[in-house]
Amino acid sequence: MGKSRRERIRMDEDELAAFVEEQKSLQVACHDRDGSIHLSTLWFAMVDSRFAFGTYTKSQKIVNLRRDNRITVLLEDGHEYDQLRGMMVKGRAVLHAQDSDDGVAQVRRVALAVMSRNEPGIPEEHFEAVVDLWAAKRTVVMVEPEQIITWDHTKLNGTY
Repeated sequence: MGKSRRERIRMDEDELAAFVEEQKSLQVACHDRDGSIHLSTLWFAMVDSRFAFGTYTKSQKIVNLRRDNRITVLLEDGHEYDQLRGMMVKGRAVLHAQDSDDGVAQVRRVALAVMSRNEPGIPEEHFEAVVDLWAAKRTVVMVEPEQIITWDHTKLNGTY
């Protein structure tokens, strides 16, 4: 018996790593107080093989994630059906703030990773002063994955 359509479009580890490397913006979803979805877009980096990003400590995302640490993140691209590719990760948010034991180091580490990844033309040593400013008001979110779903419609070769 042949592979299911779901199995045919799933990305393998190498394809997934290449896809993640190509992307710049991460869609981040968490739950608001009323249960609705709060959705935003952020720059990210992979840190310890996990999605990591920083956002203002007083932001609605952090308020929501402190109350309910469930998180879903999405990377996607393609404008036509046969070109759609993506990755969705459902998991738990692990927060690191400046006031926690490992917070300062983690916030600086993620800040540098996000900046280096998204501003590749700037030498890393030029980020040091900016990292301090960035880190002063931000909390870092590390996504602890529970489920990963991928798709790559280019593997269908135009068949649906």
